[in-house]
Amino acid sequence: MVYYSSDLKSWKLSGQDSGYALKRGAVYGTKGFWAPQVFLYHKKFYMAYVANENIAIAESDNPLGPFRQTVQDPLTAPTKQIDPFVFLDDDGKKYLYHVRLTNGNKIFVAELKDDLLSIKQETLRECIEATAGWENSNNASWPVAEGPSVLKHKGLYYLVYTANDFRNPDYAVGYATSKSPLGPWHKFEGNPIITKNIIGRNGPGHGDFFKRKKDYLYVFHTHNSPKTVGPRITALIEMKFYKTKSGADRLKASAESFRMLKK
Repeated sequence: MVYYSSDLKSWKLSGQDSGYALKRGAVYGTKGFWAPQVFLYHKKFYMAYVANENIAIAESDNPLGPFRQTVQDPLTAPTKQIDPFVFLDDDGKKYLYHVRLTNGNKIFVAELKDDLLSIKQETLRECIEATAGWENSNNASWPVAEGPSVLKHKGLYYLVYTANDFRNPDYAVGYATSKSPLGPWHKFEGNPIITKNIIGRNGPGHGDFFKRKKDYLYVFHTHNSPKTVGPRITALIEMKFYKTKSGADRLKASAESFRMLKK
């Protein structure tokens, strides 16, 4: 479903197709619809999303939808894959950041072909896996790094991601940087940058960015309450880049700007 707002405070349900931007039957998949990302490409709007633990991309003339697929197929892969994020670089190349379920949830990237229907297999690279202490606070046998989104700042790529199982109160956000969209990636030493201790809510993570003037706003999930995981609640926080005495600019969340979104 899709809501819209002109002030980020008051939200209304879209009047199109009973409020749905994307519906089963018009696109690939029968269950498990999640992780939508909407982007503009060649004057059309596209939604990369997950269904049946596969990634598919639908299109529309309107960001509110409805999004549809002429050929209702997912992007082919030898394993299950979730959490897509399509990044359009300055040189016109397109990259699909996504999670592959292979001995844990690991973040990969590959260049997308111009038709957005498949990747260039020779460009596939692993980006991030959960190896740091904060990324697997329960020492789970299936470590999780997921929910990628990418910003480009002063020629440097910032890969923002979430680690831990989403049901874990320690689900939290960190980032890594690279000089290339394909990596290698170097995790920020000050990770994580959004945690339950910073915002006072359990399980913050898996978000996406939009820009407002010079700053970025990050939209993400939190647990429903201290005792209940779902249905998860949507939240918003401001993100800014800060200069450092040496090295890359630091990406930091503004704790005082954190707020829950309400209908």
